[in-house]
Amino acid sequence: MKEKFSFGRLFMYGALLIAAITFLYPFIWMMGAAFAPENEIGKMTVWPSHAGWENFRLMIKKIPIGRSLLNSLLVASFCTTLVMITGSTVGYALSRMKFKGRQLIFYVIVFTMSLPFQITLIPNYITMVNLHLVDTFLALIVPFAVSAFAILMFRQAFQGLPQALIDAARLDGCNELGIIFRVLWPNIKPTLVTVAILTFIGSWNEVLWPLIVIRNEQLMTMPQLVTLFAVGGRADNQLGVKIAAAVLLALPVMIAFLFFQKHFIQSMASTGLKD
Repeated sequence: MKEKFSFGRLFMYGALLIAAITFLYPFIWMMGAAFAPENEIGKMTVWPSHAGWENFRLMIKKIPIGRSLLNSLLVASFCTTLVMITGSTVGYALSRMKFKGRQLIFYVIVFTMSLPFQITLIPNYITMVNLHLVDTFLALIVPFAVSAFAILMFRQAFQGLPQALIDAARLDGCNELGIIFRVLWPNIKPTLVTVAILTFIGSWNEVLWPLIVIRNEQLMTMPQLVTLFAVGGRADNQLGVKIAAAVLLALPVMIAFLFFQKHFIQSMASTGLKD
C-alpha cells in the first residue's frame, strides 16, 4: 500500500509539473521576447542571447503609453471602489434584511451573470450618448459600477458571519453602513481581496467598451491604446514592440495577484451558495 501510494503521489506531482510548464512557458517566452532583437523572436528560446530594452524604447516613442497607463489606473481604481461599495451594500441587504421579493431579486441578479456584456452593449452606448458622456472617463466607469458577481460574493460572505456580531454592533449604536464597513468588512478580508482583484483585472483588461465610447487619444486606456497600436499600423509589423506593449499591459495585474494570491485562493475555495 505504501509503495502504491508513493507512486500515485509521484504521478500526481509529475502531471502537475507538466501542466505548470504548459501554462508558464508561453508567458516566460513572452517576457523573453519583449527583450529580444527582432531576428531572435522566431527562435522560441526561453531567453534571448542579446537582451535589451530597444522594444520598450520604440514602444514609448511611438505611443503615449505613460498617459494611457495613468488612465487605466484611474478607471480601474474607481470601478473597483464603486463595485466594492455597491456590492457590499446590496449583498448585505440581500443577506440580512427581511423584505418582500428578496429572493426574487437575488435570483434575477444571479441570472444576469449568465448574460454576456455584448447583449447590453448597444443600450449602454445609447445611454452614454443621451447623457453626453461619450469621450469622458464616466463612460468607462458608470456601466461597471455595479457587479452581480460582487453582490453574490458579499452576500455569501455576510451570511457566513454570526448574527450576534451584527446585533452587538446595533446595541453599540452603529448604523447599517457602519455595520458593513466597520464591523463586517474586517471579518471578510479574503472576499474583499477577491472581489477587488477580479474587478480590477476586468476593468483593466476591458477593450471593446473603450473602443466604442472613447475616441480622444488623451483619454484612451492602456488596453485600448495597445490594441490600436498593434492592429493600427504604428508598430510597423515589429513583433517585439507589440510583445513589449503586451508585457507592460499584463505587469500590474501580475503584481497584484502575486501580493494577494493567498487571500484570493482562500476566498474562492471557501465560497459556496447558501440560501
